[in-house]
Amino acid sequence: YTSPHLLDYSERVRIDGRPASDEALCASFAEVEQARGDTPLTYFEFGTLAALHLFAEASLDLAVLEVGLGGRLDAVNLIDADVSVVTSVGHDHQDWLGESLEAIAAEKSGIFRPNRPAIIGQPDAPERLRQEAERIGAQVMQVGREIGVAPEPGGGWTWTGPGGEHLVLPAPAMRGRVQYHNAAAAIAALRSLGGRLPLPVNALRSGLSRAQLRGRFQVIPGDV
Repeated sequence: YTSPHLLDYSERVRIDGRPASDEALCASFAEVEQARGDTPLTYFEFGTLAALHLFAEASLDLAVLEVGLGGRLDAVNLIDADVSVVTSVGHDHQDWLGESLEAIAAEKSGIFRPNRPAIIGQPDAPERLRQEAERIGAQVMQVGREIGVAPEPGGGWTWTGPGGEHLVLPAPAMRGRVQYHNAAAAIAALRSLGGRLPLPVNALRSGLSRAQLRGRFQVIPGDV
């Protein structure tokens, strides 16, 4: 579940790699409309509940939910996730989250849960982010501290986990140096699930080589 969409609303809700059909979405919207009674819902709250309804019906092995607008008060944050990731903290939505990076970090830390993995993908994240995670008793793992990222001489890179695990991996398909930190955080999240989601290293390598996001440094060959 991600937002916003670029061309079609169904981009927001994907199950097993495929966008939800218009029919499935409309049926889910109808279920939410019937269940809400007199409770007013925003556009985003309505869509979030519809997506969660579809996911519940699909009996998923794993749900990946993007939490927007800082985190603490976002509709998606109603879910108590098994593992939470904050990739980075920047000056965004300042009217809602605060003027300083420390204030924004405090809002973003609202997605962390006690006694569950809290992963920070930014080595120089505002200290408030880690402090809040530690304050509530989350299991904090941060790129540059518990999670290591090191380039390999012949190309690729090495990921190091908090338990001492080392993985030699290909460069992320998505462009930009920050994608190494994003990839490291994603791998830490998957590894933190342990035996509930066993993944061979080759699956991680395949995912890194194939990951893409429409509109994000997307290159379209030929005449456009």
